[in-house]
Amino acid sequence: MTDLSTTIADRTFSNCMMNAAGVRCADENDLNQLIASPAGAYVTKSATPNVREGNPEPRMKSLPGGCINSMGLPNHGLDYYLDFVLKDQAARPDKTNLLSIAGTTLEDNLAMLHKVADSDFNGFVELNLSCPNVPGKPQVGYDFDRVREILTQVFAFYDKPLGVKLPPYFDLVHFDQIAAVLNDFPLTFVNSINSVGNGLVIDPNAERVAIKLGGLGGIGGTFIKPTALANVRGLSLRLKPEIAIIGTGGVMNGTDVFEHILCGASMVQVGTQFGFEGTRIFKRLSKELSAIMAAKGYQSIDDFKGKLKTFDD
Repeated sequence: MTDLSTTIADRTFSNCMMNAAGVRCADENDLNQLIASPAGAYVTKSATPNVREGNPEPRMKSLPGGCINSMGLPNHGLDYYLDFVLKDQAARPDKTNLLSIAGTTLEDNLAMLHKVADSDFNGFVELNLSCPNVPGKPQVGYDFDRVREILTQVFAFYDKPLGVKLPPYFDLVHFDQIAAVLNDFPLTFVNSINSVGNGLVIDPNAERVAIKLGGLGGIGGTFIKPTALANVRGLSLRLKPEIAIIGTGGVMNGTDVFEHILCGASMVQVGTQFGFEGTRIFKRLSKELSAIMAAKGYQSIDDFKGKLKTFDD
């Protein structure tokens, strides 16, 4: 019998898989379906201080093996999601779930974190520093000095479990630079990666971009798995062991989950394909991952987590 459970910061999760903030986690119905699924946890839609409509439509286009989107953080506002996680925490005190926040300014993020700090919520907060689809707002995760400034101000008052969601990095020196920043703070986890920003998809028949906002959007799906794995691997080699890694990007099947964990992920989030399949994907992925582990003689994910071999081994 294979064990798909995992542990982050002394919290145990019955399954190493969960959804990624983005699709099918925007309202109570979505989140209740996740609670009823085999997923080990859920993460809420990334919240802004107030209700946000997001970008104009069309803002998402399905592609073979993935999608492009410029959603622009549509959500019901922090109070809606904080109220939900608090009610769920009261009903299921033994479960840990994630509240995602994504203010468009430092002031917004600090205000939301103060509200969470003053509440009874004891789960994990995922601070999104990597949304590529808000017009006029650059991805904070690419400004390493800015990341340090934000985390310095956050941890001056916030003492609950907190992680950050990061954009994809493409240069080895960037792995060194972001790790040097993150290692200076008591982070619980990092989530890597968010979608690959500023992709362009064209409708050749209409000779027009596929979505609004000039056609630029975040790319998700099979296209980004090699980049996601490189980021999980790169950060796992550089971050202090107290900081767990949640791997996200390109997860379509059990092999993809296995590879994320092999690169060092403690948990794996599923975004694009979860949007296509819904919560039934977690049963399928669990069955596929269990079969891979059984074939290799692994009983738990700790048997292979972070043990990727190279030709130098």
